[in-house]
Amino acid sequence: MALPKDNRTVLIVGGGLAVVAAAAAALVFSGGRDRPTEAPPASQGGLTINLAEAPTLEPARELRCFVDGQFVGLATLADCAQRNGVATSALDVGLDATGALAAAPTAAFAPPPELPAEPTIEIAPVDEGASPAEPARQAQPASATACLRHTGSEWRSIGGGMSLGACVQALYAGTCVRPGEAQYGRWGDTTLRLVPRRVEQSSDNTRFRTLAQQDRNCQFPELGR
Repeated sequence: MALPKDNRTVLIVGGGLAVVAAAAAALVFSGGRDRPTEAPPASQGGLTINLAEAPTLEPARELRCFVDGQFVGLATLADCAQRNGVATSALDVGLDATGALAAAPTAAFAPPPELPAEPTIEIAPVDEGASPAEPARQAQPASATACLRHTGSEWRSIGGGMSLGACVQALYAGTCVRPGEAQYGRWGDTTLRLVPRRVEQSSDNTRFRTLAQQDRNCQFPELGR
C-alpha cells in the first residue's frame, strides 16, 4: 500500500537525523578511547625534590643537620643554623646521600684546595752577538685563561683560551652536588666552586660570591654555550 507523500517526507527526514546522531556519538566515544589515559599527579608516586632546587621548608620541619662535616641529628633549619653559628641563608638544603632532606654550611665537606703551582716562565738565552740595547726576550707565560679542574688530589687542565662562561660549562654542566659538598676549578687566577644550585667565584680562594645560578637540570642557562 503506497504511503502518503507527507508520511514519506517525515520518514526521510527522521532517518537522516538518526544517521547524523549515530555518527556524532561514534566520534565522541572513539575520541575518548584514543585519548591517552594519564594517571593524576597525586597517584604517580611520592614527592620528588631535585638537588638543584632548595625545597620550601616549614619552620617546624626537621631535617638532617650537619656541623663541621658531622651529622648531629635532626633539627629545624633555624636550629641547624644556630648550631653552625651562621644564618639560615648560609646553609645549603637538599637531599643527602641517604635521600633524606639535609642542611649543611656551604662547602662544609670540601674546603678550598691549595692553589695550583705558578707556571714556570723560561728566559730565552741571551745572544752574545746582539746589541746591548736589545732586551732579552722571554718565553710567553701560560695562558691567563687556562681552565683547570681539581680532581681531589691535583689540578688538571681541560683547555686553554676559554671564556669564563665556557670554562664553567666545561667543568660543571650537567653536574649537581649535595648540601655541604663542592667541586673546584680555576679560570686564570679565579677559583670556581660548584655548590648546590649555583657556581661561585673567588679571587683570593677564600671569599666566594655567586657567579651563576644552576637550574633544576644542573645547567647554567644564563651563561649560554
